Amino acid sequence: MQKIAIVTGASRGIGKECAKMLARNGIKVIANYNKSEKEAQKLKEELLKENIDIEIYRANIAEKTEIKNMVQDVLKKYGHIDILVNNAGISQIKLFTDITDEDWENMIQTNLSSVFYMTREVLPNMIHNKRGCIINISSVWGLVRRSL
Repeated sequence: MQKIAIVTGASRGIGKECAKMLARNGIKVIANYNKSEKEAQKLKEELLKENIDIEIYRANIAEKTEIKNMVQDVLKKYGHIDILVNNAGISQIKLFTDITDEDWENMIQTNLSSVFYMTREVLPNMIHNKRGCIINISSVWGLVRRSL
């Protein structure tokens, strides 16, 4: 049985490289993106040149209902999820004093809550199948220190 992986934030950067590595190792990848459709399509086309087919799936993981719908769609189509890579993340390149409440809420939803909701949605299937792997990726931004 082919393994199934969901990679969030898979259209660029680390997520894109994770999706490529998994797909090149025979795993069916569902590459999640939100706003970067062109980049997600480029990833799919790049892998198709290697005779590797991945699925791209648009869902805003800052939205709990979109997470639930994506996981349900994957389970309906493939029956199981073996790997979850929680990779998606955003940052605000502005002064802390300029970050709005909306900016803050979006960062918390995307960078923190999405990991909880994605994991909560895939976990029952993994427990039922007695197998699964969840990988949480962080960013160097958590280590960056700026002086005033």
